[in-house]
Formats: sequence, structure tokens, C-alpha cells
Amino acid sequence: MKKLLLIVALLSTNVLMAEVVNKMVLINEAKKDVGEMTPRQLKTLLDEGEDVIVLDVRESEQRAEGSIPFDEFNKENFVSITRGNLEWKVAKKIKDPDVRIVTYCRRGGRGALAAEVLKKMGYTNVTTLKSGLKGWVKAGYPVKTGLGEVVLKKEE
Repeated sequence: MKKLLLIVALLSTNVLMAEVVNKMVLINEAKKDVGEMTPRQLKTLLDEGEDVIVLDVRESEQRAEGSIPFDEFNKENFVSITRGNLEWKVAKKIKDPDVRIVTYCRRGGRGALAAEVLKKMGYTNVTTLKSGLKGWVKAGYPVKTGLGEVVLKKEE
């Protein structure tokens, strides 16, 4: 009986590992397909007032962690659609298929998958933010929270 339980446990572990590997393969293929924009490149575009849609594909509870900041003059360029609702809602929120779109999530995986889907849907100028919001924070850029804009720093 112990051997049977050990075999089942090993098989379960292999299945779980295969799922993780398959997800990473899909994410890496999506990143190759749509490319990645560094936080610095996105910050430069925003600072220069370039026409770019910044699309947050995180779930609402994750958006509570903070977001890439925007001001009242360009808030229409910052869109939030969860990854699960993207295909159904994006056409209503982003009408121009040729506008530059940069997707992001917490770490970059869902953002890359979302960008790939947008490209397949006919959006022509789509990329994803490298390392997502975590990459943005790591680069030292501010995050908009309920407390205003904050810059997060590691304690030394």
C-alpha cells in the first residue's frame, strides 16, 4: 500500500510540474511573439505624452496593490480589463486596432498572454511590460495607491 501511495504521489508531482512547464512555454512563446517593453521605455513614452494605452489585465483584488500612475489629463489611456474578460470587453474600451498598447499584470506572464490574444484579435501594435508591475516597482517608478503615489523601496 505504501508503494502504491508513493507511486501516486510521484505521478501527481510529475503532472503538476508538467502544467507549470507548459504554462511557462506558452508565456515565453507569447513574449517572443509580442515582445517586451522595459519599464524605462514605458516611462519615457508616458513622460513624453506619447499616445499609448496602458492595459492592466490583473484581477480587481490585485489592482488594489497599486497601479502605474496616471493623471486626469490622460486617464483614458489607462484601461483595466481582467485577463478573463479581455476578449469580450476590449473592443468596447479600445476601438483603434492600430493604437500602441502595453499590457501588464503583476509579474508579466498574463500580460504577455493578453498581448498575444490582442494581436490575434487584430490589434497591430501590442507589447507587454517586461516583469509587469513588479518590474516597474523594481525600476524605482511610483505606483498609484489609495494613499496617492508611492515609491516602494526595500529595507536595507
